[in-house]
Amino acid sequence: MRRWPLSTLSLALLLAAVQADLWLGKGNLRHVWQLEQDLTAQQATNDALRATNARIEAEVGDLVEGLEIVEERARMDLGMVEPDEILVQIAPPKR
Repeated sequence: MRRWPLSTLSLALLLAAVQADLWLGKGNLRHVWQLEQDLTAQQATNDALRATNARIEAEVGDLVEGLEIVEERARMDLGMVEPDEILVQIAPPKR
């Protein structure tokens, strides 16, 4: 039977140690695959939450803008003022 040189055996053992760490050690491939699946699921959740936030933000903007329009109409059409304001109207000149 033929004996392997010491360098070949050393390299084979080193390769086995690296492979063992890759498959069995901390941060192994199975763990990485699980983390990738978790990341994909979290990104989907984040996208759904972003869409919800955008919808709520648009609703808040509409409400704020709607109140501003109501206030402006009350000032212009009805002559309403806030408690600390003074209303000054300038009438167009008569011809």
